[in-house]
Amino acid sequence: MSMEGGLIHLNLDLRKAIISNISDNDQEQLALTIIDAIQNGEVKMLPGLGVLFELIWKQSAEDQRQDMIEALELGVKQSQVT
Repeated sequence: MSMEGGLIHLNLDLRKAIISNISDNDQEQLALTIIDAIQNGEVKMLPGLGVLFELIWKQSAEDQRQDMIEALELGVKQSQVT
């Protein structure tokens, strides 16, 4: 097995583990998970946030996706100023 193949397998297992960990959460718990991950600012939380964003993106209509991209662009620009 190549190293790349191992990384792909690890990524799929990590994605499944993250989804499994939040599968029974209600909206309030999901919101708290996101808030906690952002406030902690720990690098180890980034994969989890990425999986959550992927789930949101897949469930969003095109106009919602455009709103997210605009918000992201604004956030990137504002973070460069501070």
